[in-house]
Amino acid sequence: GVIKSSPLNFSNIGKKKLEEGDFDGALDLFQQAILLDQKDPDLWNLTGITLRSMGRYDDAVECFNKSLNLDPRDKNSS
Repeated sequence: GVIKSSPLNFSNIGKKKLEEGDFDGALDLFQQAILLDQKDPDLWNLTGITLRSMGRYDDAVECFNKSLNLDPRDKNSS
């Protein structure tokens, strides 16, 4: 079956890959999701978590900041 190109699908599969430790796969899926929906703070947060897991701290911080800018209520995502 072909994956329906929706941000939710990409992020759900990405979360599974993240749990399995497939950070490259997860990052790829979260970035595809962001291409479809750049206003979702959760996607930016997940991308940040993935980048942090890969040791890419500067990139991760950028994603966390983007997430916070989109959703100022979510102060706990750091």
